Amino acid sequence: MELESLTAITPIDGRYRSKVEELAPFFSEFGLIRYRTWVEVEYFIALEKAGIVDLKGARPDWQDKIRQIYLNFSLQDGKRVKEIEAVTNHDVKAVEYFLKEQFLKIDPVLDSKKEFIHFGLTSQDINNTATPMLLRDALQEVTFVALDQTVAELKRLASSWEGISMLARTHGQPASPTSLGKEIRVFEVRLENQLNSLKSLSYPAKFGGATGNFNAHVVAYPDRDWHAFAKEFVEESLGLNRSFPTTQIEHYDGLAAIFDNIKRINVLLTDLCVDSWMYISMDYFSQKTLANEVGSSAMPHKVNPIDFENAEGNFGLANALLEFLSRSLPVSRLQRDLTDSTILRNIGTALAHTHIAVKSLLKGLGKLEVNREKIAADLDKNWAVVAEAIQTILRREGYPNPYEQLKALTRGKKLVDAELIRDYIESLDVPEAIKAELRVITPSNYIGK
Repeated sequence: MELESLTAITPIDGRYRSKVEELAPFFSEFGLIRYRTWVEVEYFIALEKAGIVDLKGARPDWQDKIRQIYLNFSLQDGKRVKEIEAVTNHDVKAVEYFLKEQFLKIDPVLDSKKEFIHFGLTSQDINNTATPMLLRDALQEVTFVALDQTVAELKRLASSWEGISMLARTHGQPASPTSLGKEIRVFEVRLENQLNSLKSLSYPAKFGGATGNFNAHVVAYPDRDWHAFAKEFVEESLGLNRSFPTTQIEHYDGLAAIFDNIKRINVLLTDLCVDSWMYISMDYFSQKTLANEVGSSAMPHKVNPIDFENAEGNFGLANALLEFLSRSLPVSRLQRDLTDSTILRNIGTALAHTHIAVKSLLKGLGKLEVNREKIAADLDKNWAVVAEAIQTILRREGYPNPYEQLKALTRGKKLVDAELIRDYIESLDVPEAIKAELRVITPSNYIGK
């Protein structure tokens, strides 16, 4: 069967393709080939800048011309690399041969220096720079944008709902009232803190030859400071942070930190999904409906919280992969084994499930409508929650055993209403000013700061 959305094996490239298309330039095979080409071209330019490659007589715009290879990298270019790979059976070597073909088309002087493409390098010098580059760009251009939108939406909802008093439920039981806006702001601040942490992390890269020591470079040009060259190339030309010392591969501790941070974000957003689902089930929220939508194939009345459920499921799938990535990548047998190669190809899968989840969450948040009547009625049914306030004021006044009295009055009782609380206040042997202070306390105004 030909590959299309209906025949794709995974839902990422099938059912959910439209939700994750913006990640394709980074995490597709095309994207990886393009970033590998990017690194190879910039490395060649860096060698010329360092005086290793002599391009006297080359066309004056040679740098611009070879940069256009990756800047305008086309699907046809990607297919050509795959054709070469079918012969070489090596994906990075195929990129090298592709660039040699392009150099010949651009300038005979460039063609005469084509053996400096991939000079002294091993495949991981390319893979361990291309991968953090594409991850960095995907996060900055796609993931951060979606998460910033989520922070902004939570901020908007928190401000809109800050004046709505709501019964809190600790252990699922009625507890000291709170504000609906404040409860949303908890998630806003949590997400913003974790997102700022994620944005502050660096993108590490390995660059140092077959076992990290620049053996080939040193034997060819022993008087060069190759570590200084690598640091400048990786950090200034590619915008990454060079790891040193390394084996043949990047040790991936930095990538593991990134994945763990994304995992924390997904966990806290799962918490938001679960709470939103609970509030919908309690009728604190209703959901906007569309006339032609169907909630259940059997029950016409249903309006299910499917966006929050979809988000929760995709956050879970993403975190299963992220946990595996952060646990597995930093482990390598001696100087190199190949497990990281296939594992790294699944970074996009983890980020795609995260992106699907964030989009579903945003859709769900956009449907929410507050049921103020239900929230107010729930408060009015639970006058027992003011017992904390009353006993605290009485303790301030030195009244004997107030906690124990309020416990006997309210704990486990099926009916604790305004009348019961009022009668208790009137029975107290305290000054009238204290009674007046107690009378104004209600479940809806006992919300603290």
